[in-house]
Amino acid sequence: MEAMIFAAGLGTRLRPLTNDRPKALVDVCGQTLLQHCITMLENNGADRIVVNVHHFADKMKNFIGNLKCKADIAISDESSLLLDTGGGLKKAIGLFSGKEPIVIANVDILTNINLRKIMQQHIDSKADATLAIRQRQSSRVLLFDSQMQLGGWQNVKTGESIIVSHSKELKPFAFSGIHIMSPSLFDKFPDDEVFPIIPHYLNLAKTHKIVGYQHDSDYWFDAGSVEKIAEAERFLKEKF
Repeated sequence: MEAMIFAAGLGTRLRPLTNDRPKALVDVCGQTLLQHCITMLENNGADRIVVNVHHFADKMKNFIGNLKCKADIAISDESSLLLDTGGGLKKAIGLFSGKEPIVIANVDILTNINLRKIMQQHIDSKADATLAIRQRQSSRVLLFDSQMQLGGWQNVKTGESIIVSHSKELKPFAFSGIHIMSPSLFDKFPDDEVFPIIPHYLNLAKTHKIVGYQHDSDYWFDAGSVEKIAEAERFLKEKF
């Protein structure tokens, strides 16, 4: 399994913890978020992992260089320009074999999701992309039809929405920050150098199979703020 970790973000919501380090190197229960993410990917069969870097890039490179991992770890360097999620993936595509779907995960997600299951569904359904989703409170949601095909996006607070489906019944789910992309989409990126991935998926959903994988029974934490890290640590210490 090949995978990418989005780890280039500025981590502004995690200040002051990120005043002297990137978000990926913030500790949760004695391990960095990056180590948690690598372990999750390795435990699910990843043997090739690409990590993008930007904020405190040298610290990231040094840390990764000293890691002892089962998987082969490569770096996609965005030191000169932060490319956002879509642009970061586009830049990194050449570091993969191009022969199999890749798993993409945000570095600040802590979860026990079974990636083997989501990959099997992805392959069996012949999807172009599969997005891990769950029912939880979120200010922004993705909308799916009865076949779990991506049909839109909505900002719950403002009411703003983007609808790309003809279905009249779309169900809201929150994106879990984990997704799978097949090689069929590797040449479908826009010409832009910097762009987010979700609007790109919405555009592709008009003509491609972009589906959701619901995983409500798994634990899941967004460790993107100091308060959420504290919540995740309490849970993990009690559970493990």
